[in-house]
Amino acid sequence: MSTEKPVRRVTVPQIAGRKGGEPIVSLTSYHAHTAAIVDRHADFILVGDSLGMVMHGMETTVGVPLELMITHGRAVVRGTRRALIVVDMPFGSYEESPGVAFRNAAQIMKETQCGAVKLEGGARMAETIRFLTERGVPVMAHIGLTPQSSHVMGGFRTQGRDAETWESHIADARAVAEAGAFAVVVEGVVEPLARKITQAVDIPTIGIGASAGCDGQILVLEDMLGLGDRPPKFVKVYGRLGDEIERAVKAYADDVRSRAFPGEDNVYRQS
Repeated sequence: MSTEKPVRRVTVPQIAGRKGGEPIVSLTSYHAHTAAIVDRHADFILVGDSLGMVMHGMETTVGVPLELMITHGRAVVRGTRRALIVVDMPFGSYEESPGVAFRNAAQIMKETQCGAVKLEGGARMAETIRFLTERGVPVMAHIGLTPQSSHVMGGFRTQGRDAETWESHIADARAVAEAGAFAVVVEGVVEPLARKITQAVDIPTIGIGASAGCDGQILVLEDMLGLGDRPPKFVKVYGRLGDEIERAVKAYADDVRSRAFPGEDNVYRQS
């Protein structure tokens, strides 16, 4: 009989219970094989709508359809065993009404088997967050720089440079916490504001470009690995996989052109 303990996924209450405790580790992932690697180290994995830009060459996240999020969400769930999987609700799938949001969130959860959904917006989305959580859909909120609103915000601009705007961001955080969100992503805000938001709410804050003052951190995996042309300024690049991939591809192309591939050791021989 095997004595190996079964692996149990991190749960929403476990993430919520990390407020003020050990920092929460998170990364994005969009496919099974990278998710399997991240799964060994992250507390939760976000299937972000950033996949539209990272994987599909879109200019913004606005054009990402619900079906695409579900396809990638399934892949990430299949590739993982331990981390809580959170799937982004894409633009247009939740803003119309709480009822529409519930229908689409339920579809995401049923078809991907993820553990929670994420949606953007502060006080304006509080009613929807409450509607979802009261009906069994765990919600991670997202405030500060909200990429789906980039057209309204005038691009990807750091929030909170003007201290007079701080109270509205803090009010957004309080509103989503009171509505039942179990955690909130705080993106692209100045460090003192991120700390004030973290102090103002009793749910974990997950920073992205928002300082170490948050309860956890998340990055886009491809940015952290150096796969993009120009990662955001706040990203620490932990690897240079883009350079390594190009080196390998060039070596392969050189071998093919010189007829050195597949080589004596890489061919099937008739027995």
